[in-house]
Amino acid sequence: MDLQGKVIAALPARSGTSARGEWKAQDFVIETHENYPHKMVFSVFGEERLQRFNIQVGQEVTVSFDIDAHEYNGRWFNSIRAYDVRLVDPATLGAGVAAPEPFGAAPNAASSPAPDGAQAPFPPQQAAEGESADDLPF
Repeated sequence: MDLQGKVIAALPARSGTSARGEWKAQDFVIETHENYPHKMVFSVFGEERLQRFNIQVGQEVTVSFDIDAHEYNGRWFNSIRAYDVRLVDPATLGAGVAAPEPFGAAPNAASSPAPDGAQAPFPPQQAAEGESADDLPF
């Protein structure tokens, strides 16, 4: 799976020794650019990958990752491990993606023509004199 976002945090690196020898890992947090941004923490395992990816806070990246779960003392934990991290050119951020229309906005006639004689599902409401056009209480 892939996810694109901005690196907002780099957690301290961890290292240790296992039966296979020395190991090093580090966790990073990215935030997506959606209307309601999501955050994801992912791990990069291996000193050679950490050096090759050279992830810095503030970079725009695309993370390719695998999700796995493991059990420990009767509880289950997710693990999100990155196998590839690519820098994204900030100039291309959002290119090719149409900006969503605001909620309640009238559709653009050029982008979605209505068939002849078709009407909108709900006609626009007319505000009475001295009243607001919306029905919000504030």
